[in-house]
Amino acid sequence: MFKNISIIGDGGMGTVLAMLLCEKQDSSAAVRVTNVRMWGYDRRQLEEIEKNRENKKFLPGYKLPEELLFEADDERIIEGADLLVSAVPCQFMRGIWTRLKDYVPENVPVVSVAKGIENDTLLRPTEILGEILDEKRGARDEGRGKRFAVLSGPTIADELARRLPATACAAAEDETLAQEIQHTFSDGVPWLRCYSNTDIVGVELAGAMKNVIAIAAGIIDGTGAGDNAKAALLTRGLAEISRLGLAMGASRETFAGLTGLGDLVTTCISPKGRNRSFGERIGKGQTTEQALGANESVVEGVATCKSVVALAGQYNVEMPITGAIYEVLFENKPVQKAIADLMERELKAE
Repeated sequence: MFKNISIIGDGGMGTVLAMLLCEKQDSSAAVRVTNVRMWGYDRRQLEEIEKNRENKKFLPGYKLPEELLFEADDERIIEGADLLVSAVPCQFMRGIWTRLKDYVPENVPVVSVAKGIENDTLLRPTEILGEILDEKRGARDEGRGKRFAVLSGPTIADELARRLPATACAAAEDETLAQEIQHTFSDGVPWLRCYSNTDIVGVELAGAMKNVIAIAAGIIDGTGAGDNAKAALLTRGLAEISRLGLAMGASRETFAGLTGLGDLVTTCISPKGRNRSFGERIGKGQTTEQALGANESVVEGVATCKSVVALAGQYNVEMPITGAIYEVLFENKPVQKAIADLMERELKAE
């Protein structure tokens, strides 16, 4: 199992996972972690977190364990690690990992906790990692892509920090790697139960696309459209997510699981959710720029919406809700007009 873990990224999820892993430095843990280090792209911000022993920007109110180490040096954060956690927002991954790639050994696995699809390339987080870190191995290497995994599910950082019961899913093409990550994050942590999965395509697509539907859920909250409308949104939104996922080779069962329905429900109902809160501001009349400016953290669903619309066109998949959100965010379509157009679509069988 993994004992020396470096977390790349000092946002809310990276911070709470660091806190969780530090708990396992207790010798009574079934899988004992001996070293947890965190890196951030901004040295001054990382030093501020270390000085305060609190991430006031992304996870305020929680004291960080003394066992957590901080390392701003690009080479030293990788040195000695037997697992790397990529806690970098999807649209920033390419820049960060290009910066770090020369220091990453070929045999060290990387688990991503990002939820998004890169604009322009339309790549999932583990595909971005593969493109950058497997570059020197060559496309013909039989191990290509086998070292990458994803940890996803209904895991709101604030609730994890409060040790409230939660579940997640560790997914990788390599079933052994998925199970090793499952045990690394779950064993000895009674409030987090991890499952394993080999459908990395479905897990990543579900995690990305639910953020777009969460923006729509927030718009419903902002306009006061009601619970009936929100229930319909979640149901039909999941249908859209599943259609595109199946067209891209994912398993149907994934979308009914933790990383599909589970994550979708949490993101659409939680007052802590960035994407839902962003959508609520849109529903109350703010512009896209105003709503984005009100949030310190990255609202992944905005950029992801562009990528999903592009993928839907590429795979010829009908996604009316996602299309409507795109029109509201990027084409200035009035919210009420978007809702009316969705309601007036041609009737069909479910």
